[in-house]
Amino acid sequence: MQLIKNIQNFAFQNELWKEGARIILGVSGGPDSVFLLDFFASIAPKYNLKLHIAHVNYGLRGKDSQKDEKLVRELAKKYGTGLSLLKPKKAQYKGNLENTLRKIRYDFFESTRKKLGFDLIAVAHTMDDQAETVLMRILRGTGLSGLGAMKPKTGNIIRPFLQTDKNLILAYLKQNKLKYGLDASNLDTKLMRNRVRHKLLPYLERNFNPSIKKTIGEWSLAVADDYAFIEKSAERFAKAACKNKCVTFSASTFEKLHPSIRRQVLRSIIKKLKGTTEDVKSNQVEEMLKIIKSAKNKSQVAIIGGLKILKKGDKVEIIPA
Repeated sequence: MQLIKNIQNFAFQNELWKEGARIILGVSGGPDSVFLLDFFASIAPKYNLKLHIAHVNYGLRGKDSQKDEKLVRELAKKYGTGLSLLKPKKAQYKGNLENTLRKIRYDFFESTRKKLGFDLIAVAHTMDDQAETVLMRILRGTGLSGLGAMKPKTGNIIRPFLQTDKNLILAYLKQNKLKYGLDASNLDTKLMRNRVRHKLLPYLERNFNPSIKKTIGEWSLAVADDYAFIEKSAERFAKAACKNKCVTFSASTFEKLHPSIRRQVLRSIIKKLKGTTEDVKSNQVEEMLKIIKSAKNKSQVAIIGGLKILKKGDKVEIIPA
């Protein structure tokens, strides 16, 4: 089938796996992850792949959560794969729920991979997911890294469907009579991602570009390549400036860097100090740049995004607030 061939071509171009690879499949029971399992099962003999399912039952949707777990158990039996299951305690659900659940999920995938001695983790993000993510980040304010969004391969994680339209996946599932679960919360337009999915993207498709998802997806992958070069250059400066939980550098030396490198240096520093840049907005980075560039003689102190930035003369110091 052409869909399967196209995905294999994308995987080959991005070197997602090698022959004989052992792959953990993140299967929620939804349409994309059911297709992920069927896709890899169909090509496993060709590439001599070994597959294992990992499923997280968060227990947040009552009977629907139990139905998804039951479906995944049936799929593991049908396809003859191993299954690892996690049922987190609700006490773990703190702070931003979406970010918390993502961390729980990926930590479990990685621990399962290590425990079994597998090579890769495959997840089922599609072209639609990529377009939604990019648009959400634009609306919130983001830097180049945010525009690059998801990459085909990040460490041990592979995303073979980033150039695959979800509609093609749904058509495949229907044609092959494959069962899957539906998450009713995906219809709740109180959530930003769902508003982008059900309102903004369809509006852009109807009124501006019927291929907007493809356009954003291809653009995002190109941006990711550009960002990788800038990130590597910035990392050298950030690494030299960072000692434990304190960053110190010369403002005049910093100002000699290209503007795009300066912004990425600050993002790299934020990541080193906070462990993530997910909640960092572009205006916060710009505020930090203004302080560093300021010609004022007196000391300046500001709290930005949970970090304390102090400038005294030519010396800049950034520490957790």
